[in-house]
Amino acid sequence: MKKFLPYLIVVLTLKIPCTFAQQAKQPIVTSDLLKMRMGTQIALSPDGNQAVYVVTSIIPDKEQDYQYLNHLWLATLEGDQPLTRQLTFGDRQDSQPVWSPDGTQLAFVRKEGDKPQIWILPLTGGEAFVLTHAKNGASQPRWSPDGNKILFTSGIPSHEIEGKPSWESERPGRSFGDEPNYKLKEDTTVQASPDGDLAAVRAWLAKNASKDNPRVINRLDFQGELDLDIMPRFTHLFIIDVQDTTQVAPITAGFQSYQSPDWSPDGQHIVCSSFKNTQEPDRELESEIWVMKRDGSEARPLLSMKDKRLFQPQFSPDGQTIAFVAADLDQITYAQFELGVVESSGNNARIITQDFDRSLGEVQWSPDSKTLYFSAASQGYFPLFSISAKGGKVNTVLEAPLGLNNYDVAGDRIVFAATTVEKPYELYATDRQGKSMVQITNLNSEWTAQKQIVEPQSFTINHDGREIQYWVMAPAGREQGKQYPVVLEMHGGPSAMWGPGEFSMWQEFQLLCSWGYGVVYANPRGSGGYGYEFRKANYQDWGKGPASDVLAALEDAMQQHDWMDEEQLFLTGGSYAGYLTAWIISQDQRFDAAVAQRGVYELAFFFGEGNAWRLAPDHFGGYPWEPEALASMQANSPQTFVANIETPLLIIHSDNDLRTGVRQSELLYKSLKVLDKPVEYVRYPGEGHELSRSGNPLRRMDRLNRIVEFFERYANHPMPPPATQNESKTKERTGK
Repeated sequence: MKKFLPYLIVVLTLKIPCTFAQQAKQPIVTSDLLKMRMGTQIALSPDGNQAVYVVTSIIPDKEQDYQYLNHLWLATLEGDQPLTRQLTFGDRQDSQPVWSPDGTQLAFVRKEGDKPQIWILPLTGGEAFVLTHAKNGASQPRWSPDGNKILFTSGIPSHEIEGKPSWESERPGRSFGDEPNYKLKEDTTVQASPDGDLAAVRAWLAKNASKDNPRVINRLDFQGELDLDIMPRFTHLFIIDVQDTTQVAPITAGFQSYQSPDWSPDGQHIVCSSFKNTQEPDRELESEIWVMKRDGSEARPLLSMKDKRLFQPQFSPDGQTIAFVAADLDQITYAQFELGVVESSGNNARIITQDFDRSLGEVQWSPDSKTLYFSAASQGYFPLFSISAKGGKVNTVLEAPLGLNNYDVAGDRIVFAATTVEKPYELYATDRQGKSMVQITNLNSEWTAQKQIVEPQSFTINHDGREIQYWVMAPAGREQGKQYPVVLEMHGGPSAMWGPGEFSMWQEFQLLCSWGYGVVYANPRGSGGYGYEFRKANYQDWGKGPASDVLAALEDAMQQHDWMDEEQLFLTGGSYAGYLTAWIISQDQRFDAAVAQRGVYELAFFFGEGNAWRLAPDHFGGYPWEPEALASMQANSPQTFVANIETPLLIIHSDNDLRTGVRQSELLYKSLKVLDKPVEYVRYPGEGHELSRSGNPLRRMDRLNRIVEFFERYANHPMPPPATQNESKTKERTGK
């Protein structure tokens, strides 16, 4: 009981009620998804008294049915009750707000058309105006300490970069620059012709390729998220004068990327991260911390660590120290992010969280340069931690039951966005010790207060020598003495982590409970949030071990709850959990129906089809042409055991999903169809791997309802659909 005591204290502090849903409240319905608003990208003013943040909302759109809008909002934090107001309006996609040093202006990124640009919003009055007109777009604005200039980044396609890279061309028998560059201009020195000599034929082929007809691929990582990404881009740094926008200058160039830039407090230097420039970028995994003068001169590596990727450098406010994040390159898909510091001279570099067995998220300095704050996934929640810049003990600043989504530190305040079950995605303010918490926004808490919200209960079992944490959600409005069907939900990654602090499944879990299902979800071996050894416990074991963990959690839940009907069990998950869904029903016949979403089912080919292909060699000890690795992949592939599947299965995938690849779902569906097994296949147009989280809202709702409808074919439970519940409650209140 002792280890859960701090959680109870925070519940009281946040004033989040842990009560059962009242009968007068309405059940969650599918279209509640459209009400959900998210506050993110928080930026505190230099004095800490105001916070600007981005609110994402969904509105109807005649052509696309619904669309997302991103607007800037401002919270004034002085006084007993924070005041909020909207700053930008209309059909806007605004993001990345940053304050000017004097607190009178905001720079932010607005996307109009294909290219984002940096805009300025005066807070003393006046309309926002565009600052940059960068050909390839502008992002990551950073004010100079004197407020006169803004540093920004822009991704430059390789065909616009002059010269040749330092690595050899990977195009067989060809060299860099041996054909006309038709993406920039016509070449009059060579007559392009399909019937000419070799130079003319090459020019003709190059002209076709310049129009992506066909697309010629030479790079290793050619798969993006929604389409092929055949043209490498290099991130470069630019500086623009705020008063004279004609004064814009690139301060980096060449076939090298410079990322996450930050000004030194005296404005004389810029620090950033950059990959070593020794081989083709897709093959280069080791990155360094670089430093340069404000005009880009004397650019050089400040810090490198053997076999580590270094990124996200930040100067301390006093300019003496640079914080950075490091990740081991040995089996990088298992690596945990660590926090490091180095003197601004480049001396005395060290990792200061080597004893903290969690993977870091967002890092921020305290204003006095003495403390570093960071988030990290831990046991189903996303708390905020702190550590002295000199190293030492890691302290918990904000802990369960919240899931920290984003935060900023300035003055004496921390402002953060957090998810709790009762109040998803709200903003709060607190002091730097995490006390005296005040809720800033009511983005969702007003409408969710009228809804039947089901609180998950946490349980832990010891299974196969490991502690497995899982949660149970009862059907909304559950009646004593009745039994209900149960859905076992599983997370992807495979190193993701679920829990009450995780936001993306809020709507799905609550909707299933409204339809009369209990929900069980667990964090099996391989999950994040439980340390490195637990995360790597699925090495060469994606199927049997993790499946036994989630099934053991389900079995324990049924022993703990007599309302669970063991004759009505359902199963679903996406991405890696789509894989795990197919694996379980190829080994176990207890489920009445299952839904496998955007999964991988044949691991050897996953290496070739998805942009997450490095998972295959890292998790299975080699490549498909290596006998031992191939044997491991085949032994772990649901496709190997497809003939054993008897459970009715709905397969969901998206046309443009290049993270897992649609061939995976086609192969599984076609195999089951040939075997005459009960299977149905749904493909979403225009969507990628992120359909459930950021896809078109209509399709997101469609997906939710298809899961429910498929389970309803095989379920027999005592609860009517949410719409019927709403009707009966209306009659009770009105008498009509």
